[in-house]
Amino acid sequence: MMADWQAVAVPTGARVMTRGVVFVHSCPRAITAQVEWVLSEVFETRIQLEWTEQPVLAGCYRAELSWTGPAGSAARIISDLHAWGRLRLEVTQEPTSTTEGERFAATPSLGIHRATIGAHGDIMVSEERIRAAMNRAQLSGRALELELDELLGRPWDLELEPFRYAGENNTVRWLHHVG
Repeated sequence: MMADWQAVAVPTGARVMTRGVVFVHSCPRAITAQVEWVLSEVFETRIQLEWTEQPVLAGCYRAELSWTGPAGSAARIISDLHAWGRLRLEVTQEPTSTTEGERFAATPSLGIHRATIGAHGDIMVSEERIRAAMNRAQLSGRALELELDELLGRPWDLELEPFRYAGENNTVRWLHHVG
């Protein structure tokens, strides 16, 4: 029997698997195929999304994908998709025994935001990041509240919120809908 404090050993070369969700909130029609291609490359299988019109932004479409794959897939997805520069999206990854949960958000105007997610879906901010925010606020004269908002991803949430509500019957399909 293993003691509570002992770490779980992962064999060398073993892939730690996790799951998550990709929410493409707005994507120009012209690059929907490229989004599917990127996801197919990440998951090494053909991915075909069900695209629906994004009523908030004419000419754009939305889609979502629940995924299972190697830990680290969320970072690869957000990095590869953000490179197209015209997407608004969020990618989540659940924690495993050896990795933290993550939530990424990306917009054309703000870039990428990464947050560590706790077991109950809360954003977890490390002590060092809080100290750095306090130092930046003090040195720049910027309000600490604004620095903390940025750590929590508030500017990304404000920009993405109208796109989240564009589902059927104006209901939110939120980040914790992993099956």
